[in-house]
Amino acid sequence: MSKVKKYLAECIGTFVLVFFACGTAAAIGCDEPANYLAVAIAFGLVIVAMAYSIGNVSGCHINPAVSLAMLISGKISFGDFIGYVIAQCVGAIVGAAAMIPFLGSDCGFGANALFEGSIGKSLAIEIILTFVFVLAILGVTSKTENGTVAGLVIGLSLTLVHLLGIHFTGTSVNPARSLGPAIFAGGEALSSVWVFIVAPLIGGALAALCYKVLDSEKK
Repeated sequence: MSKVKKYLAECIGTFVLVFFACGTAAAIGCDEPANYLAVAIAFGLVIVAMAYSIGNVSGCHINPAVSLAMLISGKISFGDFIGYVIAQCVGAIVGAAAMIPFLGSDCGFGANALFEGSIGKSLAIEIILTFVFVLAILGVTSKTENGTVAGLVIGLSLTLVHLLGIHFTGTSVNPARSLGPAIFAGGEALSSVWVFIVAPLIGGALAALCYKVLDSEKK
């Protein structure tokens, strides 16, 4: 039952991320500076809220790239990794679907898009953004005494990467967050969604490997 609770928590957390944060992007857009900032903050605030809500149940990954980093770091089992990813993707899909009654089926769903139509540039920026985000997560969660501030640090880190990344791709750093909206947005968002699945996974894996090296040097 404990595993079911963890997977349910991840599903709920990813639902909230997509519905509230991607929903904010879909509702107000990012054309105006104030809206751009609001969307970045929305993503960060969702992470803060969920970290202190479900963090003690599942660790609040709500992101396959984070779960992959935790697998590489030896903090979760392969079985849990699979369960987490499935739960996260389900939550993201339901979160995107839940926007339709409120925003309509042509709202864009906060889906990601290739920067200047370039796969290479989009892969590169997403790998860098995810690397920084996941490295921050690994660092702040490495010490139990950081428990009281970890959610805030992680939320601010996600806000940070969005402040830069929205301009380029809309910022994914999260395969599930990209998959859910892309399914309903269709078109180019769906045809290019593989970029926003592959790049964050690469970035997350690189962050985990890098942190292993840094942590071993420290010890």
